[in-house]
Amino acid sequence: MKKKLSTRNRILINVAVVLAVVVAVAIVVFATRTPSNPAASGDSPQTVRENSHRLSTAEDGKVTLVEFLDFECEACGAAYPAIEQLREEYAGRVTFVARYFPIPSHTNAQNSALAAEAAARQGKFEEMYSKLFETQSVWGEQPDSRAADFRVIAQEIGLDLEQYDADIVDPAVLERITADQEEGAALGVQGTPTFFLNGEKLEISTLEDLRGAIDKAVQE
Repeated sequence: MKKKLSTRNRILINVAVVLAVVVAVAIVVFATRTPSNPAASGDSPQTVRENSHRLSTAEDGKVTLVEFLDFECEACGAAYPAIEQLREEYAGRVTFVARYFPIPSHTNAQNSALAAEAAARQGKFEEMYSKLFETQSVWGEQPDSRAADFRVIAQEIGLDLEQYDADIVDPAVLERITADQEEGAALGVQGTPTFFLNGEKLEISTLEDLRGAIDKAVQE
């Protein structure tokens, strides 16, 4: 005579079956999913790409400095005047590139990056880039969204606001930012600002360290 299963045992068996199905589905999804970063897809990560935002371009293309940045990062804000100084000093000799790496713990890191990319779509990335850093002390480190502040900046730098509003919510704009962030992670970026000089990650602590590295590259 077969022993009748208790209600508890039937529940446990049902749970086990459901878990087995979930695990099986997860394995299939993981095995067939499309890799999200360039390195995983077979395309090795690059410090600079054709669509990367160039603040300055060297005539000979010999030296390129790339900064992975977060517009809300205080260290990036502190570095901004130094980068502007170096851009002036090495005008025509060094290409300066800015790439997105918004830090998740910064409430407006992504919002500010969206504003910058929306501005880029209207050919005014550099203007937004500069304004975001120049006003960082006003909107940075705030617990609430400051998207309205960025829209005011968009108006100040002469953007078409109707187009700006549409671009801010365009999934392709966020994807563009995420692509930079994922590629930065694949390159070993863990915080901001992180600099790469001619493809090599720099370990620096002062402006003079950065200037020295650039000088060496320019003279080689």
